Amino acid sequence: MSRHTGACPHAWHQHQQPPHRGRMWAASPAFRNQLVLLRTLLPSPTAVGTSSPSSSSPSSLRAHAMAASAVYEADAEAVIRRITPPLDRARHKGQAGKIAVIGGCREYTGAPYFAAISALKIGADLSHVFCTKDAATVIKSYSPELIVHPILEESYSVRDDERESVSSKVLTEVAKWMERFDCIVVGPGLGRDSFLLDGLFLITNDLGLVKGNSLAVLTPNVYEYKRLVQKVLNCDVNEETASEQLTALCQKIGGVSIMRKGKADLISDGKTVTQVSTFGSPRRCGGQGDILSGSVAVFSSWARHFILSNEQSTDNRVNPMTLGCIAGSLLLRKAASFAFEKNKRATVTTDIIEYLGKSLEDICPAEH
Repeated sequence: MSRHTGACPHAWHQHQQPPHRGRMWAASPAFRNQLVLLRTLLPSPTAVGTSSPSSSSPSSLRAHAMAASAVYEADAEAVIRRITPPLDRARHKGQAGKIAVIGGCREYTGAPYFAAISALKIGADLSHVFCTKDAATVIKSYSPELIVHPILEESYSVRDDERESVSSKVLTEVAKWMERFDCIVVGPGLGRDSFLLDGLFLITNDLGLVKGNSLAVLTPNVYEYKRLVQKVLNCDVNEETASEQLTALCQKIGGVSIMRKGKADLISDGKTVTQVSTFGSPRRCGGQGDILSGSVAVFSSWARHFILSNEQSTDNRVNPMTLGCIAGSLLLRKAASFAFEKNKRATVTTDIIEYLGKSLEDICPAEH
């Protein structure tokens, strides 16, 4: 794929995914009424004029950002309850989500596994990993639940005169699978190999990869966010104007959604800024960003199907990627809290993953 949205992991939703054909949600008056309630969970998008933010002057861009930068605490549990599909005996495999993770090399096999298995633990039906050949056996050994494709190549195994042909072969092989998925996570465990490169590193140096893609989500860590702000806004991160800066960043890139992770996760699509501040865990073990990417992928696909299945007009439509980020943020925080309560300083990422199911069940109990 030539479009990348991840580095720390990042969920990218495909532009041309058709509406779900199954019976995930009935287009009933009751569900349409729920959509009205769903809109109340988020502020209405602030009008930013008719000109494109990406083509506006710096002063105009700042004005747009200030107009949209009021921060609202999301009713994240209500979001999860609205967008999580009911368990229905009439459904078949794949209707609750098919997720792909593109990432994993011989040095980094944990990150793609964490993202892919988290998607399954939350409720996706199928989770695929596209990784290098050296990483494939290792990742597969972590869990038989994952479908692993040893397709990617690392520079050490490719001669200089073969790079173009091998690259074309890899892209062709990956591309033929992409239309099958509801959401794609790009970046976990790609590293900095010159033949791979992680997702946000690429995006920071080539914004055209995601510019204008309203179904792209970036979830940078603190260092990646710093580089992104410096590259796009030509300034340093300013904590005092965090929401304005985040809004301006989204607008400048062209309408992508960005989750700025921190004590409170700030989420913006360039129109609104929403935060999730529920306390999770003081334990900052590596891999939690990978759980987040898998979670955002599943919830974003569920939110998009929910909206497409139950809403006719595009006016004031809630951004499904914002909903996916809100849901993913809260679920990770709740699971981390459960894991820390039990394991304290010994908490690791796999402990948190094991509480994803319980966390979702507490918010949205499965109906039998």
